[in-house]
Parts: sequence; structure tokens; C-alpha cells
Amino acid sequence: MTLDVQLAHDFGGFALDVEFAAPDGVTVLFGRSGSGKTSVVNAVAGILRPDRGKVMAQGIVLTDTARGLHLPPFRRRIGYVFQEPRLFPHLTVAQNLGFGRWFAPRNAAGASPERIITLLGLEHLLARRPLALSGGEKQRVAIGRAILSKPRLLLMDEPLAALDAARRDEILPYLERLREELGLPILYVSHSAVEVARLATTLVLIEGGRVRKAGPAAQLMADPALAPAFGLRELGAVIRAEVAAHEDDGLTRLTASAGSLWVPHVDMAPGTHLRLRVPASDVTLALRRPEGVSALNILPARITAIRRGDGPGALVQLDCGGELLLARVTQRSVEGMGLAPGMDLYVMLKALSVAPQNMGGD
Repeated sequence: MTLDVQLAHDFGGFALDVEFAAPDGVTVLFGRSGSGKTSVVNAVAGILRPDRGKVMAQGIVLTDTARGLHLPPFRRRIGYVFQEPRLFPHLTVAQNLGFGRWFAPRNAAGASPERIITLLGLEHLLARRPLALSGGEKQRVAIGRAILSKPRLLLMDEPLAALDAARRDEILPYLERLREELGLPILYVSHSAVEVARLATTLVLIEGGRVRKAGPAAQLMADPALAPAFGLRELGAVIRAEVAAHEDDGLTRLTASAGSLWVPHVDMAPGTHLRLRVPASDVTLALRRPEGVSALNILPARITAIRRGDGPGALVQLDCGGELLLARVTQRSVEGMGLAPGMDLYVMLKALSVAPQNMGGD
């Protein structure tokens, strides 16, 4: 395991008590504001000294209250990216990046500055100062500065929260690229289901200072029992697919384990693997294969679970060729169609309902 966390801390009116293990990849701490996510990250960084607990990163003990051990932040070799970029306004982009290199241990392994600049698309910004950068550009510089300190672990506390949707969608591909090409373990705080779907390999759900559940992100996002944690509007499962071809009519054909899918044009070469977030509200069910309908995406599926809500709605979990999907339907539909676990049926998904922000590299 890359990171092992056991923490307990009393803030007076709020008690934090969490335990989880984060393997390689991107581990996302997900939960509502005030659930304790930032406190966990601050404890890992050494900013917060917990009442009780132990934190280990790549086999190195960072905190162990039983032994009275608490390494100060500057000795932990951890990069930290905050919500605000916190760049030095009087320095150029190149000089801000150089500040990160100044803290890097001489013999520590890490990507070269040239590679980080290329991965984050900063080549044309090096001579500028922060005031001449957009919000997304500033955050990319902050990320580059943190990585150039050659950390053993990168912490990111809602780094896209201060950006509007357009700037968020602009920076997500860069984060995906870092995840795939650097192999740097990342602990990422978010309350955005889109960010979880695009980035997370492991998901830790935190509610009221406790870990509700932790595990592979795709499994947790498709679990009907966890719907309240995500919110019904944000609820959606993640499936993996491969770009098969770009059609003349502006659609891209994907190959998934359950069959072919058509989505709006994806700016990725054929053969590229991607993640596709499918909102539960966009999935329609049919007992027999539909004919004469406008929906292009019709896939066979089997019901694996049904969760009835307190109101008129219900969530249906579906196995589509080994990938899990969720459908949000009415309880009247469940009764009228006789839906039950183990039943085979078909799911329909409109091609144009798949928004670009719900597709990203894998």
C-alpha cells in the first residue's frame, strides 16, 4: 500500500475518526463540505497533529502518536496543491516552478522539469507572471511546482473548486495525463462526481468524520446503497471503453464490453481507452429490444440489485457485459415492468445525452 491512514482527532464540536488504505493511483476523498476531508489531508501533510493515530507513506512512518513521532511538514516530502494556487506574484511561471525544484532532494527520483512543463502544457507561459494567467493556468503552474519538489505523495485539496465549469473541463485532461504517465500517488479531495469519475482509481466516502465506505471507484459509484452520498442529481456509474472510429456524421463509435456505443465526437485517436460516466437519469429500461426508436445505444443487461427510495423513485443496478450501470426509474415502473434481480432486459442511452465532461482518458 502507498498510504495507510488511521486518525482520530477531537475538534470540540466535531470528531474525526477515520481509517483507510490508499493503493497506487488516485485516491479520492469524497464527501460533503464539513465532513472532515481537508482535516485528513492536513494530517497527512503534517499540518494537523492528530490526538491519536498513525500515518505511513510508502513504508515511511510520518505520524505515530503512540511513539510520540510526528515529522514536520518539510521533512515529509509531500507536495500539496490547495484550492487557491498560492503562486508568488512577483515571479514568472518559470521562477515559480523553479521554487519547487529548490525543495527537491538532490538524489530523489522524479520527472524532469521539461517533462512536467510539457505534460501540463506550460511551454508558452514560462515568461508570464501570475497576474497574466487564467485560473486554470495558475492551477496548472501550482501543480507543476508541487510535482517538481519530487514528492513521494501528492495531496490535492479540491484544486478545481475555485474554477468555473469551463476551466475545470480544461484542466481535467492534464490531471488524467499526470495520473497515467507519472505514476505519482495522489490523495485528492473533491465533492464533484465528475472529478471522481474522471480521476479516481480508489474512492473513500467520508460522512461526519467517519469513513462510510472505501474501495474501487467504479464499484462504489454503481452501488445503489451509496446513492445518498453522491446525491441523486450527480448519481452515475463509470464504464470503460475504447475509441473504435470517428463517423462522418460527427459521432464517435466506442467499443465497450457490452457492445458498441455512439457518443458526440471525442478528440481521441482510435485505440485510445477512456472512461465514460453515465448518469443514472439518462438510462432507460426496456423488457424487449426496442425497434423504431431514436436512441442509438441499446445494450443487453441483467438486473443485479434494486433500491427503492422513500419517494416515488428507485435505483436499478445493471450488469452490462461485466460493467455496472445505474438506472433511475419510478417505483411505478418497477412494479409495472415486474423488475427484479436476475432479470434480463435492455438499456437505452441517447448518444447526445453523453456530455463531453463525462468522458476522459483511462
